[in-house]
Amino acid sequence: MALIRCDFFSEALGMGTSMTVLLPDRGAAGIGVPGAAADGDPPVLYLLHGLTDDDTVWTRRTSIERYVAPLGLAVVMPQVQRSFYCDEAHGNRYWTFLSEELPEVCRSFFRLSTRREDTFVAGLSMGGYGAMKWALRHPERFAAAASLSGALDVTRRRHHATRPVDPAVWRTVWGDGPVPADDDTVGLLDRSGDDRPALYVACGTEDFLYEDSMRFLDVARKRDVPVTVDFGPGDHDWAYWDARISDVLAWLPLRTR
Repeated sequence: MALIRCDFFSEALGMGTSMTVLLPDRGAAGIGVPGAAADGDPPVLYLLHGLTDDDTVWTRRTSIERYVAPLGLAVVMPQVQRSFYCDEAHGNRYWTFLSEELPEVCRSFFRLSTRREDTFVAGLSMGGYGAMKWALRHPERFAAAASLSGALDVTRRRHHATRPVDPAVWRTVWGDGPVPADDDTVGLLDRSGDDRPALYVACGTEDFLYEDSMRFLDVARKRDVPVTVDFGPGDHDWAYWDARISDVLAWLPLRTR
């Protein structure tokens, strides 16, 4: 794989930002790492970080590069600060950056497939929320979406008894009002149509966000929405996410397999 840390100017944000990108290497595989690069533009996974992290965290704390090397899959990891992948009420336009600008910038810099069947999104914690929101708001773009320990019920997190969203973060992102309908992943799922992508939800049973995933799945079951579920022992930590992202990659409907 080629590992690229890309610093660039964002028109949506009005400032410089960064993304980390993995691209399939067409050369010979390295020792102990099988390679794969099919002809044509590779499929792409947008992989989103959590609240306290940045675009480098997936490559620093998991083996994502080794996991995707035999798949011929590109991975784009953008940086969005603590924005919950939203156009912030008192901040910047990170939703616009993610959903409109980032894909166009990536396609202008790199050779990536533009087909829905080759495009996927996943993330952890805040990034799991961002992945589901992006997939449910733009189902025409994605073949599959995955949440790992996702903050999938943010509306209930504002006044949660034990683990609420930091009030300073909430005010920056959503101001003093409720979560808008287009930022409510549970509501988006409830209103979704049959064109939604394949969905995958994983969470450790000891994770403080486990109830968020359960709430999301309750709505899925009521609506008869198919969701691949992976619950089991695990906490809100990188040992769990490193194992689960490997499972997500095995689950993705890659046409090259």
